[in-house]
Amino acid sequence: MTARLVIYPPDEQGWRRVRYDDVAIGVAHKPSDILVFLEAAGMEDLEALDLTDPALVAWRGGGPETWAESPP
Repeated sequence: MTARLVIYPPDEQGWRRVRYDDVAIGVAHKPSDILVFLEAAGMEDLEALDLTDPALVAWRGGGPETWAESPP
């Protein structure tokens, strides 16, 4: 099963693009931003949402603790 939520690698400022069901829903700077975007997209029961569940979320370029690119 493909994850419904994709969080892309952070840019130079630490912002991460977020897609849900293959639709861009926002650019997050912290995990709580993702919840706001999902609520606006109509997802319910966000209290039970596990952002570390690979069946739901595909984190690219680091997990929920990664929000800024490491300097070269």
